[in-house]
Amino acid sequence: MEENNKSVEICRIALKMSISSRDEERKLMQDYRKVGIKTAAVNVGGAMPQSRFKFIESALMAAKRNNLIQDVHAHDGAVIGAMREAMSQIEAIINGLSVGGKIGLAREGEHLAVAIFLSVGILQFNEVITSVAHRSVSILENEK
Repeated sequence: MEENNKSVEICRIALKMSISSRDEERKLMQDYRKVGIKTAAVNVGGAMPQSRFKFIESALMAAKRNNLIQDVHAHDGAVIGAMREAMSQIEAIINGLSVGGKIGLAREGEHLAVAIFLSVGILQFNEVITSVAHRSVSILENEK
């Protein structure tokens, strides 16, 4: 991947993770791992805004569980910051509604991205909404 396009490509990968089925998710994780890209995904759902913290916490746990980040303050902050940004892009639309979907995460080197893909239930209609955010994250000595 070209250096100047890494942030865009990592966001695309996070979005692919967020829209994947469970079977597709496993295959994508294996394929990306082979080329040095760490990925994760987690299903989420609930009423907004009450579930906001749960979404952020779920993304953080998925990032740690899949070794996208280390258990350090700066890495936690990058995931939380990206999630807050992604949530802020869609909150006005989903506020007060029940949603369900998936969060995808991807990291290569200092590039970290989160993508949110949600189905929004409005009466008998289902809307779909997505958002993506990118953060730079420090590469720690034990990650090299």
